[in-house]
Amino acid sequence: MSQTTDTPAINVHCPHCGTDVAWTAENTYRPFCSKRCRLIDLGAWANEDHRIAGEPAMDETNLEDWLDPGERF
Repeated sequence: MSQTTDTPAINVHCPHCGTDVAWTAENTYRPFCSKRCRLIDLGAWANEDHRIAGEPAMDETNLEDWLDPGERF
């Protein structure tokens, strides 16, 4: 299903700076307002400033107990 060109654009807030941004195919940085805001957000994820809440996937403190003796290096 294709979107027609007469459909009004939805405006969203840039997650980094809060500027109103039109959600259109022409905006390659959506939902961000610019490449700068997109890269700042990516850097925050890479720096682990942003995290998804939840329990750790695995407690690595007892990793040796979980490994079979044949699987150890």
